Amino acid sequence: MKAFNIYLIGVGGQGIGLLSEVVIRAADKSNLNVRGVDTHGLAQRGGTVSSNIRIGDNINSPLIMKGKADLVIALERHEALRGMNEYSKDSSTVIYYDAVWQPLDVRLRRAKEIDNEIIQKVAKNRNINLIRVFLNDLKDARMQNMAVLATMAKYKLIPQINKTHYLEAINDLLSGDVLKKNIKLFERVYNN
Repeated sequence: MKAFNIYLIGVGGQGIGLLSEVVIRAADKSNLNVRGVDTHGLAQRGGTVSSNIRIGDNINSPLIMKGKADLVIALERHEALRGMNEYSKDSSTVIYYDAVWQPLDVRLRRAKEIDNEIIQKVAKNRNINLIRVFLNDLKDARMQNMAVLATMAKYKLIPQINKTHYLEAINDLLSGDVLKKNIKLFERVYNN
């Protein structure tokens, strides 16, 4: 398989680490060569958290150069725009959960809150396929990552990885009631 680069970005506490690990394990379960690396430095302070995942033949480093991501996965609106501007290549795909966890610059009133129209405009100008995910009735914000993952599976955003691979990876990583709740949400989003 030709190299496929995935950049994940979110805010500490949103589950980027779990989402990243599920994608890596799903790729492994589909017998793809995969490399990944996470940054966790600001996770406990609500700062930006990111992961780089590269899938395909002849992948030696997990790091993605700026402007080279085939897929950007974001769990926050501001981070979606940041990921798109810094890592997406033209004609790539960006999938994001439409939540606002006010980055520090917004809280300090150094920057304005980003709205969906800005994201749509940038995506259109660069011919980027934009997928917005939002559930009105999601009671636990920590499960936004599962809603995004199910949407990724539904639209087959990562070549050669299917629903079964994702579910096997989730089962490897979670257990008990947490597993049941996440599988239930995954199935609901996937089937709607």
